[in-house]
Amino acid sequence: MNSLFILFILVPILAFILIGLNLLFAVHRPDSEKVTPFECGEFSIQGQTRQPFSIQFYVVAILFLVFDLEILLIYPISATLYQVGSYGFWIVLIFFSILTVGFVYEISSGALKFTAHKTKIQSI
Repeated sequence: MNSLFILFILVPILAFILIGLNLLFAVHRPDSEKVTPFECGEFSIQGQTRQPFSIQFYVVAILFLVFDLEILLIYPISATLYQVGSYGFWIVLIFFSILTVGFVYEISSGALKFTAHKTKIQSI
């Protein structure tokens, strides 16, 4: 058998068969705890499952991704620094300087400063 045949034909068929068997033979007994929405360990308020929170959590997550990708880009250069020579060294130095300028701008603009008050959602 061809591996593409297995990948595109047999695997989806097997997946549908297994899902169908699960729907037929699985015990379905929902109770009040199973049907409540789970919000990261927080208990939900009656009629409201989401609570407003600060947008700064998203900013921190995006900054984490940027600096995580930076480390991903550093590794190949550190492994092959002798082969890339001075040209590669100067390219990495320019990359780090641009990244440092962006980080200094984020700190100076107050993007990483957390406040004690929660943001309010204004109703229309």
